[in-house]
Amino acid sequence: MAKVGIFYGSTSGITEEIAIKLREKLGEDICDIYSMEEDFDEYDQLLDYDYLLLGCSTWGAGEVQNDWREPLFEMELDKPDFTGKTIALFGAGDQVDHGTEFVSALGKMYEHFNKLGATLVGEFPNEGYDFQYSSALLNDKFVGLPIDEVNQSEKTEERISQWVDSIRPIFIGS
Repeated sequence: MAKVGIFYGSTSGITEEIAIKLREKLGEDICDIYSMEEDFDEYDQLLDYDYLLLGCSTWGAGEVQNDWREPLFEMELDKPDFTGKTIALFGAGDQVDHGTEFVSALGKMYEHFNKLGATLVGEFPNEGYDFQYSSALLNDKFVGLPIDEVNQSEKTEERISQWVDSIRPIFIGS
């Protein structure tokens, strides 16, 4: 069985909590988890896995979380080949106070890894969210799992379970 690498950047701890829950639901024995701040050295670590869950919160005007900035910049310059890698994205955002760029960092991550040849999976319905705009929408679905712990924490567990159920067959089989 292939190992799954979970890499996340988290400033306030919400994306870290999501990463931990995802690892628990997929299986701690098959998932390695990395904080982009504490455990990440270079993007080659991502290439060690065929299956990746990448977590990033959205900051400012739809920007990726700080710990992702340098690795994404280096990958943009070096253009490593992610062909054969399957990636699902997840992230945290605030659809009320930051509804004009709700989880837009996921859209940037999607574009980035798509250009590098990765297969991106894990779209999520946009029903039940209330925001103005998100660059993480593609064909009226989010390109990954959006979590809003600030305004809809009561929906987090259900959304995580629904998303894990949708990606489990791709990542680990039945």
